[in-house]
Parts: sequence; structure tokens; C-alpha cells
Amino acid sequence: MKPLVIYNRLYKYFGPQHWWPISSKRGDKRFEICVGAILTQNTNWQNVEKALTNLRKEKMLTACVIAKCQTSKLERLIKPSGYYRQKAKKLKIFSKYICDNYKADTKKFLQGNLLNKREELLSIWGIGPETVDSILLYAGGKPIFVIDAYTKRLCAECGVTFKNYEEYQKYFEKHVPKSVKKYNEFHALIVKWGKEHSKNKKKTLISRA
Repeated sequence: MKPLVIYNRLYKYFGPQHWWPISSKRGDKRFEICVGAILTQNTNWQNVEKALTNLRKEKMLTACVIAKCQTSKLERLIKPSGYYRQKAKKLKIFSKYICDNYKADTKKFLQGNLLNKREELLSIWGIGPETVDSILLYAGGKPIFVIDAYTKRLCAECGVTFKNYEEYQKYFEKHVPKSVKKYNEFHALIVKWGKEHSKNKKKTLISRA
């Protein structure tokens, strides 16, 4: 398996993906990405967009507003994303952490050494490795490769499997030049491939790479 060969094939076939999708022209775009990364757990992006639209209409896409709002209201607004009770709890804990420790300054929250910041985010309840790395890459602009179910499926198609998240991540970071832009695009292309593969069997794009 040659990750860069796969990247070039996917990029040639699908073109640039322009990730992370942001709907807000104003406001804290970094925080919107963080919220989206939490909401997208165990659901598709279309459902996340509905939840984000609800939050935007209520002017709730700021950390301190979410931290202080009634849980029942937050659950109602993010219900389209599924698992809304768990996600509401995660959002409130995450938002309160930013408010209490960074005065709601998401930019400041995401600054600092990559490994230290990753460890800090992982210490927040309900935020796992994939969500943390999505936040660090797309909101924080830090060079870290996001591993998701589509990435593992792609590896399996090429006859490569690893024991855990960290091993998959180390493999891609070893074989793909460290670059926020490259990691961003590659992850987005893998997601695109995964969705199309399930419908159109685009296995030949990567099976011999």
C-alpha cells in the first residue's frame, strides 16, 4: 500500500473537497468546526448541518451560550444529529471548558504544542481521538492525520490492518509528508471515496496502490 499513490488517484478522480464545510460567514468559525466535529459522531454530515442550522438560528454557536443554555433546549436543537442527549452533554462540558479556561477564546484554546494540546483535548469528557484530531486539524490548523472508519476500510481494501487508532495514524503520518493542507485533503478524499465506494464499488481506485 502506497498512501501517496492513493492520494494522487483520489485527487485526480474526485478533485479538491474544500473541507471543513463552514456555513457561517460570521462568528467563530473555529468553534463551529469544533461543534460539528462533536455532532458528526455516529451520523452523516447532512444531519449535522440541520443541527448546526438550528443552533445558528438561535444564535447559539458560541461557547458560553451553549455552556449556559438549558440542556433540554440544546437537546431539541441538535436532535437531527442523533444521540442528542449524549451529544448535548458533550457540547456543554466542552463549551464550559473553553469558557472557564480560555474566556471563550477558541483561537487561544487551540494554540500551543500539538502533542500537549491533543492530550488536553483528550482529557475532556466525551471527546475521543477521531473528534480531537478533527478539531486539531480543521479548527486548529495542526498537522495531524485523522483516522475514521473510511480510512480503516481503505486500508483493508489494500490488505493492510493495524491494531488500534494510533497505529493507523502513525502509518499515514510516516508515509505522507507532514502538511496541514495535505492531511486535510487526503482525509476528505478518503471520506468521499468511502461514500462513493459503498454505492458504486470504486475499489479499483485504490486496490492496487
